[in-house]
Amino acid sequence: MPSDQFQAEAEAGRLCLRFSGPLDSTIAAARWEETHQAAKGAEAITLDARGVTALDSGGAALLVSLAGADAEWQEPEDATARGALDRFRKGVGTVKPPSQHRRKLRPIAALGSLTLDLFRRFLERLGFLGETVLTGLRLVPRPWRLRWAEVLRHLDEAGTQAFPLCILLGTLIGVILAFQSSVPMRQFGAEIFIPQLVGISLTRELGPLLAGVILAGRTGSAYAAEIGTMRVNEEVDALKTMGLDPMAWLVIPRILASTLVMPALAMVMNVTGLIGMSIVMAMLGFPPVAVLNQLQQWLSVEDLAGGLVKAAVFGLAIGYVGCRSGLSAGRGPRAVGDAATGAVVGGIVSLVLLDGVFAILFFRLGW
Repeated sequence: MPSDQFQAEAEAGRLCLRFSGPLDSTIAAARWEETHQAAKGAEAITLDARGVTALDSGGAALLVSLAGADAEWQEPEDATARGALDRFRKGVGTVKPPSQHRRKLRPIAALGSLTLDLFRRFLERLGFLGETVLTGLRLVPRPWRLRWAEVLRHLDEAGTQAFPLCILLGTLIGVILAFQSSVPMRQFGAEIFIPQLVGISLTRELGPLLAGVILAGRTGSAYAAEIGTMRVNEEVDALKTMGLDPMAWLVIPRILASTLVMPALAMVMNVTGLIGMSIVMAMLGFPPVAVLNQLQQWLSVEDLAGGLVKAAVFGLAIGYVGCRSGLSAGRGPRAVGDAATGAVVGGIVSLVLLDGVFAILFFRLGW
């Protein structure tokens, strides 16, 4: 900006900053420091922009930054420049900077705010549960409305593709349990009871629980990531706009698939764990016939049935938590990652809680 395009003069106790000619971003950046130094320390400022012939957002930012709250404005006579300045000032006025510090509350007020927030989240989860149940009940008399192709796809992803991992972990768990239990039992000559210990532990507890952890890590996070991505891309809103129920299209097929696939995963864990235990027993000098006799003597159908029922309930909970985390995802760039993390954490916590409930229930029933 040439010197004749910017002048700073003192008039009647006020500092007059006079601009003329074009004022674009390049000129504003070059003379930003100079103009602010001239306005520094002035108690009253008159901003004379009548001579400005061209103005963009950079020049408007310079003028607005120089003018204080009580500055006297002399608008540009050029209509285009005056319009650009008005639009910039209106835009700056409508944008409020985010609060950097959360207002501190008194202890009682903070406790009340936390209680209300927890109650609101509880109501949201309760509403999602009720909506899921009602949607499932509406599909019972009309099973043809369910997307069976989508159910089969999720059965393959959650079940068939998880079999290799379940086989590996089941075998290793069986080997580890057999080796660890053989150390104390050897002191009493009771190594023959290792199949009883490992078999009951796998069928009643470890098989369904470990299969649930695998499902939560693989499938629960995948559900949350898929639905969360659809929510961020506004595909869920598009389904609602087209009159399609997201619960029936996205949630019910996934929950049904996770419920059906969990008993199969638990059964794979049980069988491979017993195979791993049999390998260790063979290394300890016990033939397969002795191992089978111990399993037939101490394992019952109730043990296996109880474990499979637990597995189905675990799958229902994991699918529900994963879908809820996906549908409740935010809109920001971290929304999908937070949804997947919440699905895994919530799924594992629900597994532990449900396992405790089943332990009390089975104890009361005498199983």
